[in-house]
Amino acid sequence: MIKKTTLIKNAKIVNEGTIFNGDILIEGEYIKEIAHLISPKSPDVLVYDAEGKYVLPGVIDDQVHFREPGLTHKGNIETESRAAIAGGITSFIEMPNTIPQATTIEKLEQKFEIAAQTSSANYSFMFGGTNDNLEEILKVDAKAVAGLKIFLGSSTGNMLVDDPTVLEHIFKSTDMVISVHCEDEDTIRKNLKAHIDQFGDDIPIKNHPIIRSEEACYLSSSQAIALAKKTGARLHVFHLSTGKETKLFTNKVPLKDKKITAEVCIHHLWFSDEDYDKKGTLIKWNPAVKTKSDRDQLWQALLDGRIDVIATDHAPHTKEEKNNVYTKAPSGGPLVQHALPAMLEMYHKEKIALETIVEKMCHNPAILFQIEKRGYIKEGYFADLVLVDLNNPWTVTKDNILYKCGWSPFEGATFKSRITHTFLNGTLVYHNAKFSAVKAAKRLTFNR
Repeated sequence: MIKKTTLIKNAKIVNEGTIFNGDILIEGEYIKEIAHLISPKSPDVLVYDAEGKYVLPGVIDDQVHFREPGLTHKGNIETESRAAIAGGITSFIEMPNTIPQATTIEKLEQKFEIAAQTSSANYSFMFGGTNDNLEEILKVDAKAVAGLKIFLGSSTGNMLVDDPTVLEHIFKSTDMVISVHCEDEDTIRKNLKAHIDQFGDDIPIKNHPIIRSEEACYLSSSQAIALAKKTGARLHVFHLSTGKETKLFTNKVPLKDKKITAEVCIHHLWFSDEDYDKKGTLIKWNPAVKTKSDRDQLWQALLDGRIDVIATDHAPHTKEEKNNVYTKAPSGGPLVQHALPAMLEMYHKEKIALETIVEKMCHNPAILFQIEKRGYIKEGYFADLVLVDLNNPWTVTKDNILYKCGWSPFEGATFKSRITHTFLNGTLVYHNAKFSAVKAAKRLTFNR
């Protein structure tokens, strides 16, 4: 079988802390050569001129909720992975809180089977920890599964792990990355009861960060970190939302050697509590979007290395669901199509360097989860590549939103940067708002 050969010419390549002009030769699924000048050796070579464009490694999103199985009126692996590809996200790790939940090997593999048939992006899934499934956790193949997800706050159904003895057993029993949602349940219940007593169900949305408070986040995060230090577990704390929590993490150790790492999400870097008046429940997330000061401290921790990864926590709900009163409006929102454009907007505002965006969205997720041959533009690596035009403005409208739920918290925003091409495993799968019919997605594997 003759391998397809593709040549990307005249690119500004962003990789490993540098930006340089060069060409990228792709043979089959892999990057064959990177050089300042490569000439096609055959008329059969597909040549793409990237003049004026930047080439980034495909983004790896370590936290998404694509809602399949069981919640597919909100989204599914097919629709949300297409939106991800349009947003330059070539690999995703999806969470276990579907219906049924991915808390047994059998249920987990059913999700892999769905993705193998329908996903437009490379995929893996996290296995869900509960109060009573330690035996199943011990069966997970660490080379084939992204990691373990534990909810320490009741963001989702009955997956809350609130038995300290069980939690310690889990932390002691696995070498996999344990990713945690940290909010203290007792604190939230107390705050919510006080607000319901005062307002009934129609609590002002601006009180969301008071109910799901800084105290609730810090108490849970600090306890999880203390347990990880006690047990030697490999801990990754999802979606930091407070400045106070950032002080729990260090930038003194290289990422590959860190035992305790942290993530921040797009919405906590973009919005603040000042946006609730305009956006309402559309920006209701768990953990909550908090103050401008929190946002500023999250940015500082991201830039100084205490926060390692930028992710989306993509979690679509229908507009009808979101338009309910506070106690009935679900938390979460769709983000994968707009995450990279939003971060590139922050580059234009001189908030973050292109090299740092690539570090936090491409390199570091690959390091942290030990993902095999992805996250970098390197010879011998899979050719997951994104071409970006930094000066091609567009506005988010209902007509160009690809999420199944049909809305975005960024609706009406104009981004200066546009994703023009997405290559997945060497195949051009997206070009100028059009998708290829070729299914090129693969299951992620891990160097463990």
